[in-house]
Amino acid sequence: MPRRRTAILISGRGSNMTALLEAARDPDYPAEIVLVVSNRESAPGLERARAAGIEAVTITSKSFSSREAFDTALDTKLRDADIDMVCLAGFMRLLTPGFVAAWRDRLINIHPSLLPLFPGLDTHAAALSAGVRLHGCTVHFVRAEVDSGPIIAQAAVPVLFADTPDTLADRVLGAEHRLYPLALSLVASGQARVVDEHVVVDDPPDELVGTALISPSFG
Repeated sequence: MPRRRTAILISGRGSNMTALLEAARDPDYPAEIVLVVSNRESAPGLERARAAGIEAVTITSKSFSSREAFDTALDTKLRDADIDMVCLAGFMRLLTPGFVAAWRDRLINIHPSLLPLFPGLDTHAAALSAGVRLHGCTVHFVRAEVDSGPIIAQAAVPVLFADTPDTLADRVLGAEHRLYPLALSLVASGQARVVDEHVVVDDPPDELVGTALISPSFG
């Protein structure tokens, strides 16, 4: 089965992008990262991608008069590169419903909470404010509504009593770096598919079962 040509969209340092690039170095990994696109020229992740030999380009939103015009340019770049799948990795821009529809079930995102809890921004502060004892991250197929769509995989981490938003964010980020490559592998290989707006996984790997709780220790 040919590896699926994959693009990653970023806005910043690209730490999840780096985790995906590392996973894709294995020739048996079902996704091949061939393109990185940022909407910010200053995104440090662009240089990380170029250092790994990946084409990395900027499409700045200020160059376009509307969200639709930006998304049209982005769509053109992806199609010109023969992209099969798109991963959002800290891409801080809302995509239009038309773009999302055009890439339906080929567009995935990672969000730093256990969706449907805490969509949007500042998820770690929200988790602490709510007093939850578990927090985590979610990889999901993208739909037009923000942070919605069928869930592919989740990873949970404990919320410690001494946590701050920053310490909790660090713990969740470590889980993100393990979860995203696994989720992309499931989708790219065809093991994970959407049925009636739920994700079905054929022959789920042991690692997926293990993501139910990354660490059981509350310290």
